[in-house]
Amino acid sequence: MGGKPKDFDIATDALPEQVRELFGNSRIIGRRFRLVHVRFGREIIEVATFRSHHEQAENEGQALMEDGLILRDNVYGSFEDDAVRRDFTVNALYYNIADFSVVDFTGGMADLQAQTLRMIGEPAKRLQEDPVRMLRAVRFAAKLEFGLEAGLRQQIELQGDRLDLVPPSRLFDEVLKLFLSSHAEKTFHLLIEYQLFQHLFAQTAEYLNRPDDYAGKFVSLALINTDKRILADKPVTPAFLFAALLWPAVEKQSDTLHTSGYSALQSLLEAGRDVISGQLSQVAIPKRFRQMMIDIWVFQARLAQRRGKRPLRLVSHPRFRAAYDFMLLRNEAGEDLSELCDWWTRFQEGREGERHVMCKAVGGPKRRGKKGPKKSTQVPE
Repeated sequence: MGGKPKDFDIATDALPEQVRELFGNSRIIGRRFRLVHVRFGREIIEVATFRSHHEQAENEGQALMEDGLILRDNVYGSFEDDAVRRDFTVNALYYNIADFSVVDFTGGMADLQAQTLRMIGEPAKRLQEDPVRMLRAVRFAAKLEFGLEAGLRQQIELQGDRLDLVPPSRLFDEVLKLFLSSHAEKTFHLLIEYQLFQHLFAQTAEYLNRPDDYAGKFVSLALINTDKRILADKPVTPAFLFAALLWPAVEKQSDTLHTSGYSALQSLLEAGRDVISGQLSQVAIPKRFRQMMIDIWVFQARLAQRRGKRPLRLVSHPRFRAAYDFMLLRNEAGEDLSELCDWWTRFQEGREGERHVMCKAVGGPKRRGKKGPKKSTQVPE
């Protein structure tokens, strides 16, 4: 396609144990699908042994299946077996280093030229074997700008609920692949088009396609921003990504709690905890990211508190920049936060004396918040 591969994966007839014996700087990984990682300096070369057909593996009692879902598959086969058992035809092209040729057993070159993503074998059965292939199809379609073959598209629409069978921990890794590949916004819209998004983020999906479409605008803008940062080789933390993807649900729950008497800060804290708790049954979120997500959400209330020396403390907080960027996205998506965004932008650019003047200029009597039910409001500073 004229692009540059990010890495090379190796397929061989050598068994994992044989590869491990050949390379002292290697290790066998995986249970569901055993691979060998061979390390060369900072690079890791992934080496897979040619696999056989799933039917043969099941007959020989070496493939573990449940409800059509492959749980473990380590039956080895021939070069051609390995090609036919792969997911898409364009993913079954091999570069043979013996004669520098491209080996194509499945018609992948023709599909590549036609910009079509086609499943090898019957789409219904192949998606049943591994529902994550639906997410891979969307990811490749977004990245390569390919269309989906009609049968594959139809089966994705029919089998979307099988994603609910996939362990949440595995879906966390898949979500990162979907949204951290510099094609996040397009991926988001394809997930909605193929009715897969609700199987990853049901709480957010509930607020999509409403008349004001705030949720869709906010998530789209956040993902556009993510794509720009990745293309500019800037860091993107999964915590910010998940905070953005779940924000529509957090904001709605927070509004409800605030109306019932909770303070703005307490509302965001409790809503954030509830939404994260609900999300874990679909897509796991490691603990190290959860607190940062809550901090970003709670900071939305703190940024509105500009009296006294609060702004001087907030601007030096390690979560300030992420929370500030988050607020800018909210404003761009349609919330009326222009004055607050402008103030914080000028505050960051101002010198120490100017910052003190800006804090005093906010003025006005200190308002007392409504007293709500007694809840833990402890938030790390």
